Amino acid sequence: MYTIGQVAEMFGLPASTLRYYDKQGLFPGLERASGIRRFGDKELEALRVIECLKKAGMEIKDIRLFMEWCAEGPSTYPQRKAMFEERKAHMEEEIAKMNRALDMLKYKCWFYEQLSQGENEAELRAMIPDGLPTEIKEAYENAHAR
Repeated sequence: MYTIGQVAEMFGLPASTLRYYDKQGLFPGLERASGIRRFGDKELEALRVIECLKKAGMEIKDIRLFMEWCAEGPSTYPQRKAMFEERKAHMEEEIAKMNRALDMLKYKCWFYEQLSQGENEAELRAMIPDGLPTEIKEAYENAHAR
């Protein structure tokens, strides 16, 4: 068993966040000894899932719903799967947007590196897109895709 301070340190979270999660019902079986929260392996695993879902952009109310479904058992598998499918699709969209931004940065780094080495800006612009090196062309095209 772990104290709230130990768990906060393990996960790099403030203890207030753990108290908030508890108040939101995310640790339904949390043991208390003389009013002090005691976290076991079950709560640590729940916290790993909570932190993952938060990073995936899920709101606390939806995480709580997921936890409730888990407590209800196998009959909620379809709802849980649908929730994760939606989150996965959202994450894939976000990753695609981030990859486009990263590709723009790759292209701009290459472009300004060439200028720093004495290349002529007008000649570089005339290379766009077919005259660009393959990797840079791919980055440029992805960055400018609609």
